[in-house]
Amino acid sequence: MAKNPVFLYRMLTLAEGWSFVLLLVFGSGLSRVSEIDLVMPLGSLHGALFVLLVGSTLLIRRRLGWGFGTTLLALVCSVVPLAPFWFHHRKREEFLAAERGAAQPA
Repeated sequence: MAKNPVFLYRMLTLAEGWSFVLLLVFGSGLSRVSEIDLVMPLGSLHGALFVLLVGSTLLIRRRLGWGFGTTLLALVCSVVPLAPFWFHHRKREEFLAAERGAAQPA
């Protein structure tokens, strides 16, 4: 299951979304109300996950049969806060079906 590219993409979508939430809540919030500054480490983590997500979206789109519109929607959702969760929820059945199809022996 862990080597399934659709599963990895699905988990990357969630990880990138959570990293953005952590950056906004803990990074920005804590730096304003305390001496704790987590913006740099959380920002670096989020930036790396964002770059991976954009690259993965461009690689996985063919496997999932996405056209230009769906690919563009996935890329836009990677920029908007909380949108990766919405996109993941919207495409969940498609992701799970693709995972099951990849897991079936040929």
